[in-house]
Amino acid sequence: HEFLGEIVSGKLEYYPTVTREPFERQGRIPELVTSGQMARELGLPQLNPETDRVMICGSPAMLRDLKHLCESLGFKEGNTSTPGDFVIERAFAES
Repeated sequence: HEFLGEIVSGKLEYYPTVTREPFERQGRIPELVTSGQMARELGLPQLNPETDRVMICGSPAMLRDLKHLCESLGFKEGNTSTPGDFVIERAFAES
C-alpha cells in the first residue's frame, strides 16, 4: 500500500484459508487458532492478550465464534469509546 506499506511492513501476516473448496489450507479460523496450527505455520506464539490485538470481521456466525474464542483466551472486547484487546467489525446486518 502506497501510504501504509512502510508502517505495517513486518507487522501483519497474510494467512489465507478456505472452508468450502480445495485449497492449500483449509479450515475455520477458530479451529486453526485453537489447535495451534495457525501459530505453528506462521512461526508465532499462540495469541496472547498481553502482546496481541485482534480485529474480527466476517459473517455473524464467525463473529460469534471468534468473540467466544478471544474471550476464552482472556481478551477483552473494545469499542469506539473503550479500548480493548479485540474489536468486532459488524459489516453484516442480521434480519
